[in-house]
Amino acid sequence: MPRYSPLDAFHRESGAKMADFGGWEMPIEYPAASGGGVINEHNAVRERVGLFDVSHLGKVRVKGRNAKEFLNSVFTNDLNRITPGRAQYTMLCDANGGVIDDLIAYLMSENEVFLIPNAANTASVVHVLQEQASSDIQIEDCHEKYAVFALQGPLAKGTLEKVVAVPELDYMSFVELDVDGDPLIICRTGYTGEFGFEIIPTWSNATKIWSSLLNAVHSNSGLVAGLGARDTLRTEMCYPLHGHELSLEITPLQADASWAVGWKKENFIGRQSLLAERESGSKRILRALRLTDRGVPRAEMNVYSIDDALIGVTTSGTFSPTLKTGIALALLDPKVQVGEVVTVDIRGKRIAAVIAKAPLVPSHVR
Repeated sequence: MPRYSPLDAFHRESGAKMADFGGWEMPIEYPAASGGGVINEHNAVRERVGLFDVSHLGKVRVKGRNAKEFLNSVFTNDLNRITPGRAQYTMLCDANGGVIDDLIAYLMSENEVFLIPNAANTASVVHVLQEQASSDIQIEDCHEKYAVFALQGPLAKGTLEKVVAVPELDYMSFVELDVDGDPLIICRTGYTGEFGFEIIPTWSNATKIWSSLLNAVHSNSGLVAGLGARDTLRTEMCYPLHGHELSLEITPLQADASWAVGWKKENFIGRQSLLAERESGSKRILRALRLTDRGVPRAEMNVYSIDDALIGVTTSGTFSPTLKTGIALALLDPKVQVGEVVTVDIRGKRIAAVIAKAPLVPSHVR
């Protein structure tokens, strides 16, 4: 049975196109008749402000004595790099270095960490943590206790201030507020490459918070945005999506995400395999492609060198509303260099592209 966001009625009443995301029915885009559509929603985020419902994302609370220390022995990144009130991007790997999930860890205290995994992988994350945890660590799946909204774009700060007073937050830092007796977490992060916030209300208060945010967004000529625009935005930024750029078969090194590995830590799941891969060198690495001819690439399309040798395969592909051309992410032979010309096999036709430096558009997250 599919699962539904607490905003499901809003999405359907708004005429959103709905689709399955990790077992959840979520909005892809809103009607063009009301100013929506993937391109309009994408441009609203890049130029003004957009509001996303991403409540399908998981929520897991880890509590108990030395909860941070426990998670640090499991996840790739080093939680000792941050202090309470900050969040960190990290990964949960298996023993072979494959990625079970990538997630955000909110460090509440030494004894409490709040996690935001991907929707489809939440149960797997909870299962692994429960297997690894001692009896004094509690792992609580809070998937339907909290909603998650993303407010993104150059006008995001002023938009949020119309709804709630928020202290100045550095990138990847968060604050816990009390709004009319209900808890609210606000973090300075996002998945679009723009300045923004992820907002975590309780499930029961989600509709009220959403309504206030949406009114503020509309007052700044912004739009509600679906997961179609979220995908085009993240692909322009070359942000990985689990199941595409990360998986049990794609390691952090291959995904060009070794920066999210605490190499100096004594232990985490998959450490030995990742150290061995780093020593021997990865057989493939994630690169960005910008098409120079007309065409829209998708995942699982072969990439060839200029002399017609197969050098890899695309993992994601789309039309970039910002660059107005086709773009892709691809796992390629590590010898391929930025600036090289390649071709992508799009439905039997070879389309020229160039290996581009990531991100494909400038980052404004800070």
